[in-house]
Amino acid sequence: MQVCDRFGEASGLATSELEGREFVSLFEHGPARELLAHRLLVRQPFRDLTISLNVDGETRWWTLSANCWDDGTMHGVARDTTDTRQAVERMNFMAHHDMLTGIANRFLFGETLREVLERKKTTGQSALLYLDLDHFKQINDTFGHSTGDRLLSDAAGRIAECVKSHDLVARLGGDEFAVLLTRLSSRSDAKAVAQRIVDQLQRPFIIDDQKLSTSTSIGIAHFEGPGADGTGGPDDLLRQADLALYAAKALGRSTYAEFEPWLEERDRERAQLEADLRTAIQNGEFTLHYQPLYDIHHRKTVGFETLVRWHSPIWGVVMPGEFIPLAEDSGLIVALGEWIIRNAIEEAASWPDQERVAINLSPLQMRSPRLLPTLTEAIRKTAIDANRIELEITENMLMHDSERNVAMLHEFRALGMRIALDDFGTGFSSLNYLRSFPFDKIKIDKCFIEDIEERDDCQAIVRAVMQLATAMGMATVAEGVERQSQLEWLRNEGITQIQGYLISYPVNAEELSDGRPFDEDRHKWFAPPDQHRTEKHRKNPDDLPDAA
Repeated sequence: MQVCDRFGEASGLATSELEGREFVSLFEHGPARELLAHRLLVRQPFRDLTISLNVDGETRWWTLSANCWDDGTMHGVARDTTDTRQAVERMNFMAHHDMLTGIANRFLFGETLREVLERKKTTGQSALLYLDLDHFKQINDTFGHSTGDRLLSDAAGRIAECVKSHDLVARLGGDEFAVLLTRLSSRSDAKAVAQRIVDQLQRPFIIDDQKLSTSTSIGIAHFEGPGADGTGGPDDLLRQADLALYAAKALGRSTYAEFEPWLEERDRERAQLEADLRTAIQNGEFTLHYQPLYDIHHRKTVGFETLVRWHSPIWGVVMPGEFIPLAEDSGLIVALGEWIIRNAIEEAASWPDQERVAINLSPLQMRSPRLLPTLTEAIRKTAIDANRIELEITENMLMHDSERNVAMLHEFRALGMRIALDDFGTGFSSLNYLRSFPFDKIKIDKCFIEDIEERDDCQAIVRAVMQLATAMGMATVAEGVERQSQLEWLRNEGITQIQGYLISYPVNAEELSDGRPFDEDRHKWFAPPDQHRTEKHRKNPDDLPDAA
């Protein structure tokens, strides 16, 4: 081969090294090199043949066009198109990959899943894992989006380490990931991968010298080839995996669940329940119930927490644990919350003993511009003393728009209303919020009260909370008191108030007026518990509870 100096410079080799060398040997092995060798062998001209070669340790791409003559010579043009090719590859990568984590994006995942389903292999199995990071939004809001992005990137890396090279890991958006397992020998293989991912993500993440903890919940949908029951297209498989993810969260998070057909039936029931919920307020299907707050020192009822019940003509009595999450997800909680505020304050204004009324607020209500006007109008209309209104919020609620929410709490306080921190100790950053706002009351979650007589850890936590509250001038309420032995332990430790079935089950307004006083010595308490809607309404006896 005879070459000019320019060709030698482009190839990264000296002219002396190129003289007499076979032209094809310059290029890297592959289909393009084989095609070039064939064209030269048969003396066939070629145009725009793109081929790679190594120049000074770097892969470069040339596009060749040439005429081949019978005497074995070749005359043509070689253009270095590396920059163009790299730009195209970058664009292709960006179109198919998530820029934050570097793994596949939703588009590539959807295309790959469609191809796997279309092949319909007769041997082997495939599975789709759908997962998200538990409590990711709290971490993102607390430590900032930069830290949240780092957490997503590190989590993606850990997930990828749990699968094989032929499997596909994708970020579908936010903190949602999907894993496509394409060569499984049995269903247990998919469960083994899911457990590995759960275990990996339970390990703390160290980001900028901060130790962050999260976990994952995983839904598994199986595809077993043609003829498999319930097998549909990509959207069907994703929906099944999503339902299984919801079931995993209901099991307590940091676990996995497999799709079962009854989950679809429960999902249809949930959709119908939500549809009926939309008309329930207009149809007057809600009633308020009240559970007493009992002051241990003064041995009397000092207030009542407002609870809501849905008396549906179709579903029977639906408890808050079933319809409140639906109301939150659909946005109906704002209208329902306003109804509760107006009616609870109106009812409390007529109580002869002037007890306080406690009203729970939801995160969506706190973001509603109508919340403050609704409260002020109810106070004005009933002429109730605002100090008799106690608003209960959870610390998790403060995680969202914390500065705005704390400012809102100050507005409530300026009107004379009291503020209680509910479910204390179960949220993400309890002590920080005690520092942010001077609450009037801390409510100790029932999970710490349930075994208070036997468990040293529960006793230590409750004592610490009471000492902290006392130091900060706050009252304390123990929730979920059901036994006299619990009451005695709490009394001896100096708890301020208690609430629970030992004092009273939630009662409606009529029952409240029939027997308000609680005689602790005679152990007289109110009405029997509310009846949940009957088991015949549940389609599967093993139906999971709604996820929080």
